[in-house]
Formats: sequence, C-alpha cells, structure tokens
Amino acid sequence: MATIEISAGARTGSAPLTAPARAARAGRRVRLGPGRPIPFGFALGPVLLLVAWVIGSLSGVLDAETLPAPWDVARTAGDLIAEGTLQSNLLTSLQRAAIGLVLGVSLGVVLALVSGLSRVGEALVDGPVQIKRSIPTLALIPLFIVWFGIGEEMKLIVITASVLVPVYINTHASLRGVDARYVELARTVGLSRWGFIRRVALPGSLPGFFTGLRLAVTISWLALVVVEQVNATSGIGYLMTQARTYGQIDVIVVGLVIYGLLGLFGDLAVRALERRSLAWRQTLSD
Repeated sequence: MATIEISAGARTGSAPLTAPARAARAGRRVRLGPGRPIPFGFALGPVLLLVAWVIGSLSGVLDAETLPAPWDVARTAGDLIAEGTLQSNLLTSLQRAAIGLVLGVSLGVVLALVSGLSRVGEALVDGPVQIKRSIPTLALIPLFIVWFGIGEEMKLIVITASVLVPVYINTHASLRGVDARYVELARTVGLSRWGFIRRVALPGSLPGFFTGLRLAVTISWLALVVVEQVNATSGIGYLMTQARTYGQIDVIVVGLVIYGLLGLFGDLAVRALERRSLAWRQTLSD
C-alpha cells in the first residue's frame, strides 16, 4: 500500500494522502464531535455510583456504621415519608431555594445589563460585584445574622447573594462578547435603545446566562445546606442536623441523596430550557 501511495504521489507530484484525507475522499465522514446522544445518558454515571455502593455494602468493604447500605437508606426514607416528616421539610427547602434563586437570578441579570450596556453602570456595579465574588458568602453569614437575625430573611439573603454572582459574571461576559457587527447593523436599521436590548443584547447574552443559571442552581442548594443548619426549625438541613445530634447516619444520607437528586434534576431542567431557548444555535451538543 505504501508503494502504491508513493507511486501515486510521485505521478501527481503531490504528497501522499493521510488516513483522514483518504477516508474523506472515500466518502466517509470522520467523527470529530462527541457523537450522537446516548438515551438516558445522564443517568449512567449516577447508576454506576449506586451499583458501586451496592457492591461495597454487600461485600463488606463499606462499613454499615460509616455508610449505611442503599436499602437501609431507602427504608429510612420510606419511614420518614410515612411519618410525613420528609415531605414537609422538603417543601420548606424547595420554597427557600426557589425564592432565593428567583431573587438572585433577577438581580444578577439586571446588574449584568446595567454594567454591560453602560460604562457608568460598569464603573458603579462591576467593582462591588467582583469584591463580593472574592468574599465567600458563607463567611458573611455571621455578619448577616447580626444584621438580619436568624429567621427566614437571613436565609433568603444568603441564597440570593450566593446566586447572583455567577449569573452576573457569565451574562455580563456574554453580553460584552456580542459581535460588534450586530451593533452596527442595529444602528444602521435604526433600532431604538429598547429595541437593541430586546432584539440584540438579550438574545446575545443568553448562552452566558444559561451557563450562569446552571451554576446558580447548584450554588443555591449549597447555600441552602448551610443556612438550614443555622438555628433552623424546618427543612432538609434541619432534619440532617437533628439526625447528627442523635447519631442517625441513615437520615443524614437520606438528606444528602435528596440534595444530590435536586441538584441533578435542577441541572437537567436548565439544560432542557437552554436547548429549547437556543434551538437556533448549532453546536457540538446537537
């Protein structure tokens, strides 16, 4: 084969073809992207983790006193549901996370628009947000407790402050990355300021917004875990704190599994919304 290639190259005066080039010439397409989506591929990793957990429990590698077996955790979850404890605390946690997420995302988008569309807005907004970004929200909890007490107000403020930063950073970066040719085109066709925001700025910032939203959903659950362990009287975090007091490891694992499932399905929901909103865009994920 090498002799044939050298002969062909010598006859045509060109270099021998590489393997991808030969495949392309033969009409075959070389796969460069991740390939077709795997049905229910999002569940593959979690299922493998569950299988490893089951094998570890059955083989005795995982001590039941350290990490209860999956069936023990499932039995405990069933008992909590029968008592009505799990669903009431879960509802409280969902309400806190949802309110904090909506407030944080709304505030992050507004600040990103103010900073991204105005030099004065950037001078006023970007600096404080970057300062907040460098200070972990959890480090502010003692100060928030002094200012706002230990009630619902403090918990919602912590979640909101945690969520707005990733939304602001990613939306602002995507907004500033809008192609200048679109701005020039908008000026040429005579779009008003509001028309430019609605038809150019907002659609152009959507990719960054959804990246920030995915981070925000996860961060809202992380913040919720912490605030519900600060003198709370309800919520999944409160349930786990009570379980820690009485050494109920199975209840703690139930809480961790719930947080994990909420984070997983929250991310899937945002991804689905992103695909629907950005259907016009052709990417590697298509």
